[in-house]
Amino acid sequence: MKIIADTNTFIAVALNEPEKDIIIRLTEGHDLIAPDVLPFEIGNALTAMMKKNALKKEEVESAWEIVQKIPVDLRHTDIKSALGIAIKYNLYAYDAYFLECAENFRSPLLTLDVGMQKIALEMGITILE
Repeated sequence: MKIIADTNTFIAVALNEPEKDIIIRLTEGHDLIAPDVLPFEIGNALTAMMKKNALKKEEVESAWEIVQKIPVDLRHTDIKSALGIAIKYNLYAYDAYFLECAENFRSPLLTLDVGMQKIALEMGITILE
């Protein structure tokens, strides 16, 4: 099965968050797909955490190295389509990129964002829990 994985799932695994084990269990043996903006969003999330003093510089670099070992197929982002989703549901574009990807590939979405899960369900996208 192909699974669209949101940025927060990669961060949770890299930082050994409590959700790590369930994320690994849900994705083991499946193909992960994400929009091609994923590396940029991960970098931004990690440095945002550093700026808030939630991570040290070394932890940012370590988390990036861990994320690089997670196999994921990065796919082209249809920004125009994603912007339509963002406008319709009043979302950030970055969230809409993942919803657009899940809708486009007719694949389930794995995200820790409850608001995004709710919108995905409204769109007819399956959520992995």
